Amino acid sequence: MMALHDLSATQLLDLYARRQLSPLEYFDHLLAHIERWEPSIAALCAFDPQRIREQARASSERWSRGAPRGGLDGVPVTLKELIATQGDCVTQGTAAISAVPASEDAPPAARLRESGAIILGKTTVPDFGMLSSGLSSLHGITRNPWNPACNPGGSSAGAAAAAAAGYGPLHVGTDIGGSVRLPAGWCGLVGFKPTLGRIPIDPYYTGRCAGPMTRTVDDCALMMGYLTRPDRRDATSLAAQTLDWQLQVPALLGVKVGLMLDPGCGFQPDSEVCDAVRQAARLFEAHGAQVVLIGPVMDRRLLDGLDDFWRARQLAQLQALSPEQRSKVLPYIEAWAAPAATMSAVQAVDGFNQTFEMRRRCARVFDDLDLVLSPTNQVSSFPAEWPSPGNDPRQPFEHIVFTVPWNMGEQPALSINCGFTTQGMPIGLQMIAPRFADQWLLRCAKAYESWRGPIERWPSVPLR
Repeated sequence: MMALHDLSATQLLDLYARRQLSPLEYFDHLLAHIERWEPSIAALCAFDPQRIREQARASSERWSRGAPRGGLDGVPVTLKELIATQGDCVTQGTAAISAVPASEDAPPAARLRESGAIILGKTTVPDFGMLSSGLSSLHGITRNPWNPACNPGGSSAGAAAAAAAGYGPLHVGTDIGGSVRLPAGWCGLVGFKPTLGRIPIDPYYTGRCAGPMTRTVDDCALMMGYLTRPDRRDATSLAAQTLDWQLQVPALLGVKVGLMLDPGCGFQPDSEVCDAVRQAARLFEAHGAQVVLIGPVMDRRLLDGLDDFWRARQLAQLQALSPEQRSKVLPYIEAWAAPAATMSAVQAVDGFNQTFEMRRRCARVFDDLDLVLSPTNQVSSFPAEWPSPGNDPRQPFEHIVFTVPWNMGEQPALSINCGFTTQGMPIGLQMIAPRFADQWLLRCAKAYESWRGPIERWPSVPLR
């Protein structure tokens, strides 16, 4: 029989509606489960079990009266620390800043709270959310539940670890270069970066999206029905429209699929990763799609240009700190940003301009294709103590080459598990669709999930 902490949100809501389980009964189990896991993975911050139990008790009363407050009443959700929740500090994962409590919920938190979801806690991030790692000067090390010696990736590190460990079914991360998809790939999850503006976010920025991180495509789609509601605080948000997030599996006969295995620069993908992605492509072919091998979007100039711009942006943030504050920043961040001190303004602007070349190239990919498949992660795993998969601040973004262009191009992109390495670590398949085709992409992911079958075994609490 499935453990309560392994239930999907759709299963949980069905049990609530049939009065076979109350939110308070569920949370009593879930909080005990988290208490056993958390010392091993350190996924949470701003976590208040007493407040959670009070909300679960109120939700149980509403369900007993047949009057739930919203479509997610009594369902737990975690939010990445960078997403403001009223009364909680947004520390950006660093010991360097003096954070103050947020005065209001950011749009994703507001939409989920309105739906009746119970915010279980905030999830950890590395310093300033600028690493694909669970390493933080404030939180210490967040670890991968599949193997605590390994990194969950980042910057949505705690969200990925929490989802893989069964801290409830629904989690929200943010993604500016792969920060939802990369940890989703390393932790065996569905991680969805929607079309830019589809989910309102505050603060908004070039390429920055919020997105669901779940164990199933159904739960991802369920969240989209709430997260996509408009919010005036995001000037990049798309116009309000009624969208159907139901997941009918599409007919794929004649659909043109591009298979991208060459990143163009950076790390070459591990052979096990490529083999698993090829096998996924064969499943699309078996169901009528036309799969063609395509070349990369990225090259060295694009990646280095973006790196230059992001270094300059980070250095500006560091220079705003006092010497005492700055001494607390993770040394890797300081070493990475340091070259920007001698960078010219022209070089920084030229770096930013590479984002527009990425946009042009990404758009052209879909002149002849309906869908693109690629690895999510080039590296299958790396040590929990490392701040990045390459552990080198001189080349910090060699591992994001498959993910970052779609942020700048604004296309929806999703990671879903497509197998495991011989060491038992998850492998992520990335799926990308044209701009605004978010529903189509989720339906294609649902089709692949149905062919692959469910993940039968999730990580279990380490023995201590």
